[in-house]
Amino acid sequence: MSLSGLPFDDFRNLIANLPGPDPRALVDARERDAKLTKPLGALGRLEEIAFWLAAWTGRAPAVNRPLVAIFAGNHGVTKHGITPFPPSVTQQMVENFAAGGAAINQICVTHDLGLKIFDLALDYPTGDIATEPALSERDCAATMAFGMEAIAGGTDLLCLGEMGIGNTTIAAAIHLALYGGEAEDWVGPGTGSHGELMARKIAVVKQALETHKGHLDDPLEILRRLGGREIAAIAGAILAARMEKIPVLLDGYVVTAAAAILKAINPSAIDHCLIGHVSAEPGHLRSIEKLGKTPLLALGMRLGEGTGAALAAGIVKSAAACHSGMATYEQAGVTNKV
Repeated sequence: MSLSGLPFDDFRNLIANLPGPDPRALVDARERDAKLTKPLGALGRLEEIAFWLAAWTGRAPAVNRPLVAIFAGNHGVTKHGITPFPPSVTQQMVENFAAGGAAINQICVTHDLGLKIFDLALDYPTGDIATEPALSERDCAATMAFGMEAIAGGTDLLCLGEMGIGNTTIAAAIHLALYGGEAEDWVGPGTGSHGELMARKIAVVKQALETHKGHLDDPLEILRRLGGREIAAIAGAILAARMEKIPVLLDGYVVTAAAAILKAINPSAIDHCLIGHVSAEPGHLRSIEKLGKTPLLALGMRLGEGTGAALAAGIVKSAAACHSGMATYEQAGVTNKV
């Protein structure tokens, strides 16, 4: 997209004017569901998922080209010793994804999901949010625009994941800025920050909110000041999916932070998104509740890299298959209610 005026101007306009669901496709899906060889409501949330697919794609529920997109970024805030892993692990894990050696690779193979990995200038960490903005407005907007390209090549279900040492600290800061409370409400262990590491993590989030306190009434300013490249790119991907009628599955705490930014601007901005799972990161359930969503899975996972969303894609594919593949009472010669 071309950016004009201030870098965020086009995004503000886009977010304010998002297309809604397709009511005709939703009606058609409900009418077909009523004829299928099962009691109404017998498939529970699978039926709701099928209706969601219809509404946001504008056609009969189907998932033929699902994609997992992982965005990777590094963060200047890690200089404060908030995580047991060095930032170099971000690049190493990106290489592991590319080599097929990570958990997400195995899940994608199992559920026949496509996989794309986006390296977001890993050699150039964002600014240290404790003392300076993570990104300039121009860089943040450009990264959002880059994220919008994630769907290039086509997909009909987008699963969003991330990789970035230190990014649960970033997610905690964003959620605290959006929803208030105490830093302790939103900061969790991430990749294993306990004891002194956890104390430093909490202190850094508090310092970041103090540093930027005069600029946190605008969600896009929260994104650029407290966020990261992967979070900005995920926000862009969510918007692009909405414009292209692609339903979205959100992964864990970090991905949810990007969605929360968009919802804070436009309450309907993430209506085309479902939460794949609730992670073991303590702030994630609190975030999901703020978003008014119900996760599809609760498996105690906290790995990131899109794993929860990818597992949930199997459920979404099953919902579409049941809706489209089941016979109607008439087709099967089964007596309906009398």
